[in-house]
Amino acid sequence: MLKDFFNNKSKTIAAAAFILGAASLVSRLLGLIRDRILAGQFGAGDELDIYYAAFRIPDLVYSLLVFGAISAGFIPVFVSYLQKDKEKSWHLANSVLNLMTLSLIVISFIFVIFTPWLMKLIVPGFDPEKLSLSIQLTRIMFLSPLFLGLSAVFGGILQSFKRFLVYSLGPIMYNIGIIFGALVLVKYFGLLGLAYGVVLGAFMHMLIQVPSAYLCGFRWRPVFDFKFEGVQRIFKIMPARVLSLALSQINFWVMTVFASFLTIGSIAVYNLAFNIWSFPLGVFGLSFVLAAFPKLSEAAQKRDISNFVKTFSHTARRILFYILPATALFILLREPIVRIILGTGRFNVDNIILTYQTLSYFSIGLFAEALILLFLRGFFALEDTKTPFIIGLFATVFRLSIAWILSQSMGVPGLALGFSAGSILYFILLFIAFRRKLKCIRGRA
Repeated sequence: MLKDFFNNKSKTIAAAAFILGAASLVSRLLGLIRDRILAGQFGAGDELDIYYAAFRIPDLVYSLLVFGAISAGFIPVFVSYLQKDKEKSWHLANSVLNLMTLSLIVISFIFVIFTPWLMKLIVPGFDPEKLSLSIQLTRIMFLSPLFLGLSAVFGGILQSFKRFLVYSLGPIMYNIGIIFGALVLVKYFGLLGLAYGVVLGAFMHMLIQVPSAYLCGFRWRPVFDFKFEGVQRIFKIMPARVLSLALSQINFWVMTVFASFLTIGSIAVYNLAFNIWSFPLGVFGLSFVLAAFPKLSEAAQKRDISNFVKTFSHTARRILFYILPATALFILLREPIVRIILGTGRFNVDNIILTYQTLSYFSIGLFAEALILLFLRGFFALEDTKTPFIIGLFATVFRLSIAWILSQSMGVPGLALGFSAGSILYFILLFIAFRRKLKCIRGRA
């Protein structure tokens, strides 16, 4: 029975999306519970500003090195080998896993040394005491990219084999670890307990996927094959994707810098509103995108453009079917949503008002951000990472410029409005470029 659970296979995109959506719903609910606990214990003040600021550098390492390789290159290349030679596919998986692990250890060690200087760039508005505590939390959190890196490779294998059930449990385990840190570890280690909870969650994220990867046929081998053709293909795709993700991280970093100069608690409010806003994005957007990506990759490898367009267009319509009502709901019920989720303990009325105002402006760009995820995966399946990077560069400059201007008069809600304006522009430009690339994407339907 346990073997059947870890070896469960999703046969259709709808079935996979349902599993991913249900698991994402649980994960996001846990995330909201996590945020409620954090808001109740600390309020929108110095502690949460420190906690969210400490995420920035470890998250940067994970996003650029891990997510850049896996989301852009590993799955399409791994799928192409599965269709031809399974032995080579496992050689590729071991090479990527080992090379990534070694890279993460070296890079994380270097970043740990230079954390004090880097944090001064991320939160220049922090006083020396807040900066010192931010540095301590950041150094502890550098263990999380290593575990999440291993988990990403296992997750890529599971997605390729359509084992979405176990894959979808990773984020749930991650949130459970953070909640355990907030409820238990904080009592023993103070604010550092939150960082230990993040590391525990990352380890559990990895551990839950190992048995299923083993059942798919993965066996670890000490392979470091830089010259393997599949590794070279990933390296070729990776730079532009890494640069695109760097833009995303620059966006979060600059937003954090902007917020650090606003009123105390602005970083916390921005992150808490962003987490609530991302709830439907994960449940209805990312779940369909992840479910469709292996099929898009298979169609792209076979040069089956007709099936590629059909899958892409059908997925886009399903995303909009759920995202548009969610957007209306968030805008109309923004105050009770924030009050129910965060209105407890030290999270006072002023915090609630500022957070629901920020959430309403985030919601304007929700549909665009959901479709951006799909368009990016469409480009990745076609092994084109340069086009979205160029478009993303322009959209990021626009987004940050507008956010800075609006924040001067509107505060944190201005940052959210600038974010949404950049998302809408990014989506429009991706739509135009994708349509030119494929000639037809059934836009009218």
